[in-house]
Amino acid sequence: MPRAVKRAVTAAVEYGVGRAGIVAVRALDRDVIGQAHQPRGAAGRVNGWVFAHRPSNRQRNRWVVSLLDVRPDDKVLEIGFGPGVAVAELARAGAGHVYGIDHSDVMLRQASRRNAAAIRAGRVSLIRASVDRLPPALDGPFDAILAVNSLGFWPAPAERLAELRRRLAPAGRLAIVSQPRCHGATADTSRNAAREIEDLLGSAGFTQMSTETLPLSPPVICVLATGPGLPPDRR
Repeated sequence: MPRAVKRAVTAAVEYGVGRAGIVAVRALDRDVIGQAHQPRGAAGRVNGWVFAHRPSNRQRNRWVVSLLDVRPDDKVLEIGFGPGVAVAELARAGAGHVYGIDHSDVMLRQASRRNAAAIRAGRVSLIRASVDRLPPALDGPFDAILAVNSLGFWPAPAERLAELRRRLAPAGRLAIVSQPRCHGATADTSRNAAREIEDLLGSAGFTQMSTETLPLSPPVICVLATGPGLPPDRR
């Protein structure tokens, strides 16, 4: 398929999936923002389908997994795994064990189905929990922690990030990803989001940070932070 045609098809799918999802969720539950925060019921199942099938979402998850450069002995934790697309990408990339939390029963069921084979193989563990009440089983240390478009819903995010920093291995990597979905979002919206995340990470005690950008519409930003003592082959 010619590249221009492929781009046009992708753009059409992106618009169609997103628009159809919003219409369906509004028909089932007027609390669209609440559904994005904690999908539930029939509307939540629709939200999960949109999260999993929107082309930009899938590209965004593949991209952040590539940035984390996971290895076969890595323990990885995702905060807010949604329908489990990034979890599947991490397992496919060869991470040793992928852990994930989400406070939505609907997302737990969808992610568990999507990753059923990896769960049976003992390579993925998914738990219903919230970021402010991480279970003792997830004390770490983790080689990588990621959160994709979930930070904005966290209570006291600087405190949560400080708790996650304590769960990182000395060479651990943290990836906080944001693709603004507000109406009229632009590249400036994404840059502002990056600055806010950097400020939060600084407040949480992180000192080694860098920001990567994926040129979608609007752009996706990923702020990467590392723990102390990063070995030379990870620099």
